[in-house]
Amino acid sequence: MTPADFGPDLVEVFGPSQADGGPELIQLLTPEGERVEHPEFSFQPRDADGNLLDPDETIRGFYRDMVLTRRIDTEATALQRHGELGLWAQLLGQEAAQIGAGRALRPQDFAFPTYREHGVAWCRGVDPLRLLSLFRGVDHGSWDPAEHNFGLYTIVIGAQTLHAAGYAMGMQRDGVVGTGDPQRDAAVLAHFGDGASSQGDVNESFIFAASYNAPVVFFCQNNQWAISEPIERQSRIPLYQRALGFGFPGVRVDGNDVLATYAVATAALQRARDGQGPSFVEAYTYRMGAHTTTDDPTRYRLNDDLEHWKLKDPIARVKVYLSRNGLADDAFFDAVQAEADELGHQLREGCKSLPNPVPTAIFDNVYAEETGELAQQRAVFEEYHAGFEREVH
Repeated sequence: MTPADFGPDLVEVFGPSQADGGPELIQLLTPEGERVEHPEFSFQPRDADGNLLDPDETIRGFYRDMVLTRRIDTEATALQRHGELGLWAQLLGQEAAQIGAGRALRPQDFAFPTYREHGVAWCRGVDPLRLLSLFRGVDHGSWDPAEHNFGLYTIVIGAQTLHAAGYAMGMQRDGVVGTGDPQRDAAVLAHFGDGASSQGDVNESFIFAASYNAPVVFFCQNNQWAISEPIERQSRIPLYQRALGFGFPGVRVDGNDVLATYAVATAALQRARDGQGPSFVEAYTYRMGAHTTTDDPTRYRLNDDLEHWKLKDPIARVKVYLSRNGLADDAFFDAVQAEADELGHQLREGCKSLPNPVPTAIFDNVYAEETGELAQQRAVFEEYHAGFEREVH
């Protein structure tokens, strides 16, 4: 054996045989809209009590979720281009990964997002205008995490995985893991991207979660680009295989297949709720748009790759499946489109009507109870700010 033969090379890991996720990719709905079976995972949607749901109705619901989520994304991008938002992090092409994972959550579960989980926010009942207000710069995130069991967006890359591991360990101590009660047992879903997997925080969260058998699912949306760095610059092995080095299982799922993503996320979350510890889900997808609206992806990636992945559009494959099997008609698709148009109108008007923040609001949520020192700082600031108002008038 020569040094060059030692271990896998980039061609083995990221060559043509792996271009579409490789043979280990879990898929239940092909890009052509054909249902396929998998020996370990099946699409059996259930409600919060574990009762089976109508699969056809569930898939129609997934379609609606993805269409509306995409409309939120495209409207926000347009608003940024018109100067109404300072920035926007696009999710175009990742709707299936987010809706599948978001709908796998039970009400008592808790999700920790990055700054791109607009689809998961939709599933958790967060008003999309609250997402826009953050990127407009009028607040730092205005939804109540306790109300939605959905954390505030995390801008620091990978930091939310540590929050998720710690929260999951807290669930253990609260006695809401492994009790056998479907309305009580809870788990945590931690979202991050392929680029974040290189961060120390993420790897430290893996260690803590594994050591304490924490009920957390690490959900990585591998969109193959960490801003301008391709996945082959980030890892010498498929990302899901990293989990084994920390002592818990990992799987790779077709992140453009909402049925497979839902099935895998459901199984991983239930495993966590049952007290069997953490797991790693790599949702293999592609970032169709830019990293954010400040990014120009044409500078570092090929148009051929983009055209290849357009054929795997997560929304189109569900529409083909529903149409081909007589599960939805034109009236259904027209109704969803009309709802998307109305949502777009609401977002445009609502964004422009968002009030500017009150300057003293920066003091409101520093502590649960205001300290004397903070009250003094507030008073000084109020007097300072009042001075400007007196000069104006």
